[in-house]
Amino acid sequence: MSLIPITLFGDKILRKKVAKVTEINGNTIKIISDMFETMRNAKGIGLAANQVGVNQQIFVVDLSWVEGYESYKPIALINPKIVAKSDEQVIIEEGCLSIPELRAEITRPEMINISFFDTDMKEQTIEADELFARVMLHEYDHLQGVLFIDYLVEEMKKRSKKHLARIKKRKLEIDYPVSDNIDYMLIK
Repeated sequence: MSLIPITLFGDKILRKKVAKVTEINGNTIKIISDMFETMRNAKGIGLAANQVGVNQQIFVVDLSWVEGYESYKPIALINPKIVAKSDEQVIIEEGCLSIPELRAEITRPEMINISFFDTDMKEQTIEADELFARVMLHEYDHLQGVLFIDYLVEEMKKRSKKHLARIKKRKLEIDYPVSDNIDYMLIK
């Protein structure tokens, strides 16, 4: 396993809808393994493939170190699809490894059903709620080229502009490896 630099706001791949995975091979498994290591090293709970420069519909989630979620097993989702969302909405603060030091209250559905393929390419469907649903929706958005800042109210967008410019120019001190090239992409 090895750490992969995390893409930052301004990197083109973060705004791109990524490609479906058509086969699982040793390289795919290595990427997933490296994504888990990269996410944990950055103290994250979710990471999408395009956040490490990979143009594939994959994301990983590990809530096991979060209080109250210790029994949740780490999970990798391939070609995920949101199949149902609850009408009930909740507001929870979100952050993102690709947008360091910026957090904001975001409204999302309280519960979802998500279908995906596991690393054996077997189709699965799970129901997620609370923080688990939140992370799934956040990472799913990444695969669609959507960032949590897209949900900000206009006033918060304006207040965040300078910070986002500093991220884009790599003018922040970040304690995990990040891409140094906005055209960075590991797999096309």
